[in-house]
Amino acid sequence: MKTILFALLSLVTLSANSQNPFVQTWFTSDPAPLVHGDRLYVYTGHDEDNADFFWMQEWRVYSTDDMVNWQDHGSPLALESFSWADDRAWASQCIERNGKFYWYICAHCRDSKGMAIGVAVSDTPTGPFKDAIGKPLYTDSKWDHIDPTVMIDDDGQAWIMWGNPRVYYAKLNKDMISIDGEVGQLYMTEEAFGSPAMNQRDKNKKYKDSYVEGPWLTKRNGTYQLLYAAGGVPEHISYSTAPSPTGPWTYAGVIMPLSDTKSFTNHCGVADFKGHSYFFYHTGKLPGGGGFGRSVAVEEFKYNPDGSFPTIQPTDEGVKPIAAFNPFRKVEAETMAFSKGIKTEQYEEGKKQQVYVSDINNGDYIKLQNVNWNNRTPRTFSARVASGLRGGEIELRLDSINGTLLGTLQVTGTGGWNNWKTVSATLSGINQSALSQNTYLYFVFKGRKGPKLFNFDWWEVK
Repeated sequence: MKTILFALLSLVTLSANSQNPFVQTWFTSDPAPLVHGDRLYVYTGHDEDNADFFWMQEWRVYSTDDMVNWQDHGSPLALESFSWADDRAWASQCIERNGKFYWYICAHCRDSKGMAIGVAVSDTPTGPFKDAIGKPLYTDSKWDHIDPTVMIDDDGQAWIMWGNPRVYYAKLNKDMISIDGEVGQLYMTEEAFGSPAMNQRDKNKKYKDSYVEGPWLTKRNGTYQLLYAAGGVPEHISYSTAPSPTGPWTYAGVIMPLSDTKSFTNHCGVADFKGHSYFFYHTGKLPGGGGFGRSVAVEEFKYNPDGSFPTIQPTDEGVKPIAAFNPFRKVEAETMAFSKGIKTEQYEEGKKQQVYVSDINNGDYIKLQNVNWNNRTPRTFSARVASGLRGGEIELRLDSINGTLLGTLQVTGTGGWNNWKTVSATLSGINQSALSQNTYLYFVFKGRKGPKLFNFDWWEVK
């Protein structure tokens, strides 16, 4: 049965060019980008539908090579991955070192009764991940051990920071799964973060800013930059700079001011990818969303000549594509620029987790952006599908849900929702002039109104 989220989505008209939030199938939060090879990966939290608090159970991964079409890699890490964790799968960050991927998370610790920092490891950026040490990397009985951020310095030293409403920091050993020395705290001063620590503030004084949570540690032109959610509730994004991770830190200003993001929290990450700089954050802008139903978004920006940040405003349009999408290959159905109505799920095939599109109903769709047909005419369309009922149809259309029809694929019942079959259709009567170099490609789903129609694993045109 459809959730309230997608029932409301059908009542909302979104711009055909909207790219933010760039994930519509689930509520996602706290984006942490990682560039590896020719892809950019974003690790997110997952806000549950209809939540009344941050009751989060898992983390998710998405990736792109063109910044507009994102592949959903499912949830390779969850609370169940950590024997010591029992609640609150909050903000995280993944980093690569020596061919291993280390995913630093925070969660509530069953033993300490406080929040804890943990670490999982994998041989690939999309998993499978497993708890690297079988216990928290750091915990005590306090609740403020949240939102870890990690960076590897130019000299090879790895640093980790976390915390709300103060910043903890530590060196990581080269194994990336143990702390070198003691855990320290950054000094909360007006000069460093816009205001002193809460218990040291003058109630009669108006401060220019304040650190809250969600640190993101990076370095540019030899200067360390610590980005963070600031100001209280609602939050904006600010940053401070320093000559070393331990300081002294100097408040540098606001990056993303308060605006109508429909979320009282924010959480950011930055990455350079293929010659472009990107700022990731979250909003509550999906229908049915809000402070406990957040959604990741991204903006492109240019650093100031001295390496400092400009002011970055949130937009619905998001970013422009930086590469063309080639349709003449096998494409995972969970790759999309925008969608309406659908969800994604995963199942285990062999020893590998497979992600597929689910909850497909009449009138739902998937959109791909910047599709380049390269002067070729598609002749056939094939898809791997499964249906426990009577199936439905997939219409291939250009530029809109009612645009030029390339062809229709008939999907019949397969005898089960995970009983997969590959079906094909001939694409005929296509006007080559309609296949401009760069188009939108829509998969429009049709069938009986009411029950879900089928599941959709991958597709291919030839």
